[in-house]
Amino acid sequence: MKLVEGGKKYSTDEAVQTLKKAGSAKFDETVELAVNLKIDVKQSDQQVRGSFSFPNGVGRDVRVIAIADEKGAEEAKKAGAVEAGGDELIKKIEDGWIDFDVVLAQPAMMKKIGKLGRVLGPKGLMPSPKSGTILEDIANGVKEFSAGKIEFRNDRLGNIQVPVGKLSFNEKALCENIDTFYSHILSMRPSSVKGIFVKSVYVSSTMGPGIELDI
Repeated sequence: MKLVEGGKKYSTDEAVQTLKKAGSAKFDETVELAVNLKIDVKQSDQQVRGSFSFPNGVGRDVRVIAIADEKGAEEAKKAGAVEAGGDELIKKIEDGWIDFDVVLAQPAMMKKIGKLGRVLGPKGLMPSPKSGTILEDIANGVKEFSAGKIEFRNDRLGNIQVPVGKLSFNEKALCENIDTFYSHILSMRPSSVKGIFVKSVYVSSTMGPGIELDI
C-alpha cells in the first residue's frame, strides 16, 4: 500500500501520522523539515539565518564549546560545555580539532577568533550575532544550545533544512515543533522579498518518504 499520494499536500497532523506509519528502521529516525524560500541568495539582505529553541527539543545531544575569558569559561563548563577556554582552545581548533556541534563566544573574544574562519566558516560553525552564538551570558547560551537550540541558515539554493525531533516523539510534540519553527521562518521574511516568500515545505524521516505540507 502506498502511504504517500503523489501531488497531495498534507496537513502537519496527517504528515506526522504518515511518517510514523512508514517508519520501519531499527533505530530512532530523525524527522527533518525542509523549507524552500523564494529569496535571492546573492543579496546579503535576503539571507535567512538565526537560532531557534524548539518547544520539545530535537532529541539529540549537542556538543557545545565556548570561547571565553577565564570566568566565562568556568561558568560555561559548569553549564555543560564539552570544552571552554581562550587562547589554548583557539589554538586547538586552529590545529584542526572540530569535535563539536556549536561554538559560542563572548563578544570580547571575537577579535581573537577571526583567524578561525578558515576552519569554522566552511562548516557553518563560526560564531555570529545573527545566529545567536555571540553572547555575554555564555552559561545560559550553553544551557540553551545543549538542550536543543539550533542554528539555521539558508543554503545556496534558498533551502533551510533542520531536525525537528525523532520519530519516537509523540505526534503532538512533533507537530508543535514543526508549526512553531515554520511560524518563526515566516516572521523572518526579508523586507526586500516581494510576493511569495515560502515556495514549499517538506517533512521527512531518515528512512521515510518526503511529504509536502499544505502551507
